[in-house]
Amino acid sequence: MQVDVIIPTYRPGSEFGQLISKLQKQEYPIHKIIIINTEVGEFPQMLESEPYQIEVTHIRQEEFDHGGTRNMGASISQADIVLYMTQDAIPADNQLIERFVEIFKSNPEIGIAYGRQLPREDCNIIERYTRRFNYPEKSRIKSKVDLSQLGIKTFFCSDVCAAYRRNYLLSAGGFEDPTIFNEDMIFAGKRILAGDKVAYVAEAKVIHSHNYTGNQQFHRNFDLAVSQAQHPEVFEGVPSEGEGIRMVKATAKYLIRSGQPLRIWNLIYQSGCKYMGYFLGKRYEKLPKWLVLKCTSSPKYWKKS
Repeated sequence: MQVDVIIPTYRPGSEFGQLISKLQKQEYPIHKIIIINTEVGEFPQMLESEPYQIEVTHIRQEEFDHGGTRNMGASISQADIVLYMTQDAIPADNQLIERFVEIFKSNPEIGIAYGRQLPREDCNIIERYTRRFNYPEKSRIKSKVDLSQLGIKTFFCSDVCAAYRRNYLLSAGGFEDPTIFNEDMIFAGKRILAGDKVAYVAEAKVIHSHNYTGNQQFHRNFDLAVSQAQHPEVFEGVPSEGEGIRMVKATAKYLIRSGQPLRIWNLIYQSGCKYMGYFLGKRYEKLPKWLVLKCTSSPKYWKKS
């Protein structure tokens, strides 16, 4: 099986060099690394002349779309498997590609597989637990029958590190385009409702986390809720609030067990910011345009729509 890695970039930082270096050291050889860079800016020019496996395409800011740009990468690729990664996700070992190949070879019915995200060294305790909550140690294959038990988590998938059979992705119409956010979960949700399966591969690990402020959490959850409101065919009848409450309760218990109960105030604040963003995002159609632009983290999306 040939594997191409597709990475959308925008002003990549120091982690990007680490990502490329770790990809080139993978035990299962990568066919090609496809980089779709929004604006040249501070893009590392050395990568453009790097002969090993790397192909760079530059696009303008107004051309970027969370779904459309990833579809572009799949159309450039000719590989059997396309692995999407973000510019700040670092493979935890040299077996990342191999783990994905193994799941596809051993499960012909699987078209989508996503990996486990581990916290960075500087990750705060709340986000560290969130990583563990969303990305457990045990792998799992999810299908429509899991909706009664897992709820919205059945559709969960993350293009921070997610692999797709390329023909499967394209034949199903690719990612939603345009989309404000959440292209991975929209696609996975549609495929699960159609009777397909999604694999969570805990052995395929990347290091990736963010210490978001409450304000950043608000904006992200606003966009997340907008994406769900725009796709009732996927998310209607599968509420997210219950899963969020479960995570808050589990995190609070973890903070108490860890001897840091005062951090619960920070958890309450951040959870409140998330909920307010989500609450407003679900009702974005009733909001004036100026307020939507204040709430979103993707103002360019609204200018195009």
